[in-house]
Amino acid sequence: MYVSRHIYLLAGALVNTVLGLYLQMHPSHWRRGLQLVGSMLILASVFSLTLAFVVEPALGMAGRGWRSYVGLIALFIGVMIHLVAKASVPGIDTTR
Repeated sequence: MYVSRHIYLLAGALVNTVLGLYLQMHPSHWRRGLQLVGSMLILASVFSLTLAFVVEPALGMAGRGWRSYVGLIALFIGVMIHLVAKASVPGIDTTR
């Protein structure tokens, strides 16, 4: 039974798509480093969630395995790191 693992996988894919469309590397070294760490965590989360989608249906309604938890936590932390890296940076100028 796939329960909600397919939704988690979709969430990871959508976050990766949005990052791929809108991410611009910041010139500041520490912000760029945060962006890279956040992107790696988000990418790792998709691998973990894909593995959970394939392996964990045997658990059924009994619960989630560690792969789902690791994937969701990595996705959340990766997004929050991107948020910190973008905090107090001026937005994109769309008037040009």
